[in-house]
Amino acid sequence: MTTARVAEPIGSLQEVHDLGLDHEDLLGIYRNMVTTRLIEERGHILYRQGKITGSYYTGRGNEGASVGIATAMGTHDVGTPLHRECGVHVTRGIEPWRIFAQFLGKADGPTQGRDGNIHLADDRLGLIAMVSHLPAMLPVSVGCALAFKIRDERRVSFGWFGDGSAARGDVHESMNFAGVMRLPMVFCCTNNLWAYSTPSHLEYACEHLADRAAAYGFEGVVVDGTDVLAVYREAKRAADKARDGGGPTLIETVSLRMEGHAVHDDAFYVPKELFDEWAAKDPLERYRTWLRENIGMTDETEDEITSQVKKLLNEGLERAEASPDPDPATLLNGVYATLADVETPHHK
Repeated sequence: MTTARVAEPIGSLQEVHDLGLDHEDLLGIYRNMVTTRLIEERGHILYRQGKITGSYYTGRGNEGASVGIATAMGTHDVGTPLHRECGVHVTRGIEPWRIFAQFLGKADGPTQGRDGNIHLADDRLGLIAMVSHLPAMLPVSVGCALAFKIRDERRVSFGWFGDGSAARGDVHESMNFAGVMRLPMVFCCTNNLWAYSTPSHLEYACEHLADRAAAYGFEGVVVDGTDVLAVYREAKRAADKARDGGGPTLIETVSLRMEGHAVHDDAFYVPKELFDEWAAKDPLERYRTWLRENIGMTDETEDEITSQVKKLLNEGLERAEASPDPDPATLLNGVYATLADVETPHHK
């Protein structure tokens, strides 16, 4: 039995304007989604060229969910996006060339070559570096939310996790504590229907993962992750409520992972008809159609955005490849906190 609220698709253009989005905002969302898609496609090429060490993970099909939530974040909010959420980094303002530098393990990457190729973040933009898609970052996010409440700051913490990791204790402990303390927290569950090769019906017995929110004393919402504007609406509502002292919300965005778990995985276990079903709901195509029907986006505008993004990425990749490799002598830089680090909280 479903207890979570199932979000409706975005209706009229007036509803979008009521959410505070104007013409330029709507085109900006599209630009961020295109940028996200093309960055990850370039990453595939770099991997095949042998320029990315280790494996490589993407969020194809998840662009609407990641960009939608990030667009709803306030300037001083914080988040812990994971490796399917490249759109969060793009939307928050990490320059594509720095993302490419991270892919390549260069000194100019956000972690200066000290972490995995997709383990990136920039705390100056309110993003905290992740460890993996397992929910180890949720306690960190909840800790930020607790600090905001103690300091009486109107800030919200966003914490991401996947459907597979929802089976771990970190999720339960984080949500239980956030619910009890009524923390300004938005839990973002990226449900891409497969925990590596395990399908959803073997992951959990409830109909929706968002149904679990009621047990922790706060609202759960299920939203189609391919509908970027619906995702934005629900994330904004959750953030506004949290900022006003209304406590946490669990948002479950549902969208099929349109590639394997990583580049080494060909996703042979996913039925072809499921891929076909979700390919018809590609978030970029869906939003492009909406823009054409509702704000009259023309071929010229679309081509201009795509050309600008491709130019930015071409230049960014050249800059990233020219970036120096990390100096081994700096290996321990940033590993140990200094007295100044302790006295000056990182989130300020």
